[in-house]
Amino acid sequence: MTGFRHNKVIERLAAGEHVFATFSAADPTAAVELTTTDYDGVVFEMEHKPWDINALKDSFQYLLSRRQVFEADSLTPAVTPMVRIPANGAEKAQWHAKQALDLGAFGVIWPHVSTVEEARNAVAACRYPRLPDTALYEPAGLRGDGPHAATRYWGISNIEYYAKADVWPLAEDGEILVGLMIEDQLGIKNLPDMLDQVPGIGLILIGEGDMSQELGFPRQYEHPRVLECKRRILDICNERGIAVGHPHVTDGNVKQVLDDGYRFLMSAPVRTYPGLEKARELTGRA
Repeated sequence: MTGFRHNKVIERLAAGEHVFATFSAADPTAAVELTTTDYDGVVFEMEHKPWDINALKDSFQYLLSRRQVFEADSLTPAVTPMVRIPANGAEKAQWHAKQALDLGAFGVIWPHVSTVEEARNAVAACRYPRLPDTALYEPAGLRGDGPHAATRYWGISNIEYYAKADVWPLAEDGEILVGLMIEDQLGIKNLPDMLDQVPGIGLILIGEGDMSQELGFPRQYEHPRVLECKRRILDICNERGIAVGHPHVTDGNVKQVLDDGYRFLMSAPVRTYPGLEKARELTGRA
């Protein structure tokens, strides 16, 4: 399996490409619908929705399509599953990351990371321990050993999983993506040190909702102060070659988002009912 990538999101980021992703509730019906989309990845949203580990486990399974696996002749999921955990960075809730990874998640998004210590904890929680005299020791791993559901989900043996289940880009062949959300002024201030001192951060996601709250302009994403903060994050990350994610991509702003330099684009799936809309129009009930 040398050179084989299980994580489509990391594969595209490593190639310098754009990634298309979305948030979704941990719900089997939503997972089934996502299998027919062209998203590269999905972030199951468990920060502002309940931490329901059974629903998350079911969603992972329903995200798989036997037909897609057969036709692709590959173990790579068509849509890579990741999880936004409920705990803020300062809470250091390593067990949320451990449980998500043990089920087979390919990435963990950590909300409200504002300090170097919180960033180091986020990466360490997604890694298995290594002795200090071992290569790639730092940040020292904290993840407990219980990958049996994950290895079944990935379709590989435990030994193969241990070789792959490290964080990228610290481990070149790592298949685990650690994403940090920068959502406040303290996080922006400390972001250069986070990226310079904590190897293994694969993605920075802008939390413009909470950031706009702190600035006193709730959800005014185009306010000059909010845009200034987002630009600072982009500049810091671009200088270091770290991809930045935008959580609110629409058909109205996607060109600007791309021009600004975002590479992880999150858009909301939209349901449409053309038959219903046309019928209401023709019957005078539009």
